[in-house]
Amino acid sequence: MRLAGKTALIFGGGQAPSDDPNAPMGNGRAVALTYAREGAKAFVADRDINAAQAVVNEITAEGGTAIAQACDVLEEGDISAAIDATKNHWGRLDILHNNVGLSIEAGDAEITDIDADAFDHIMRLNLRAMVLAAKHALPIMREQRSGVILNISSIAATETYPWVGYKASKAAILALTEQQAIQNAEYGIRAVAIQPGMIDTVMAVDARAKAWDQPRAKVAATRAAKVPMGRQGTAQDVANAALFLVSDEASFISGVSLRVDGASGCRVG
Repeated sequence: MRLAGKTALIFGGGQAPSDDPNAPMGNGRAVALTYAREGAKAFVADRDINAAQAVVNEITAEGGTAIAQACDVLEEGDISAAIDATKNHWGRLDILHNNVGLSIEAGDAEITDIDADAFDHIMRLNLRAMVLAAKHALPIMREQRSGVILNISSIAATETYPWVGYKASKAAILALTEQQAIQNAEYGIRAVAIQPGMIDTVMAVDARAKAWDQPRAKVAATRAAKVPMGRQGTAQDVANAALFLVSDEASFISGVSLRVDGASGCRVG
């Protein structure tokens, strides 16, 4: 029970929809379940209320405490409403987990091919939403003089990556995390990031299979072959890293990013 007594708000905490009943767990779902299993009260915010509620049902079936709420992170009002609801329900906000992000399914492309509207949409969803979440969460955390903000970036921020919107937004998240850390350390607030690598999720694999008109197994195998460890990671790998970073075990860790990538980020040249 490493998060006993804490409250956690997970943006993008639902499971991405899939036609495959055996689809792998998504990062948001894995994080919400892991936090709850470790004692946190989980507020699951997702654009798809059914996806959020399904995760909440899993948590409560295991004896945990969770609430679902529809939230479109493109709307500042939805973001502030989710943050206010977390505080109103449980009296505090200990963990803000920013998980939402898209790439090719939002029209991402190489820099010479990118559509301006697609680029703007990706930056609004991947980066602007995290800025606005912090804008509304930090006053609560500053008043209680504690809290952790965890931002999901990507290995794409620091590794070769073809599409400009995702790379630019995920790289900016690293700078944002450092700024949040240094500007809020005096309030007892930490800010950390995770850079997932090749993770086997619906968003990462199924979206590419659909965009490229290829079988899922082929896309998954291609991705696995790029990882030094010879396999893709899982959403649970990301959740395990997140659990450590938001727990008191990491109480002197702030302003850093942890790669969860099977050694992919060690490549030079």
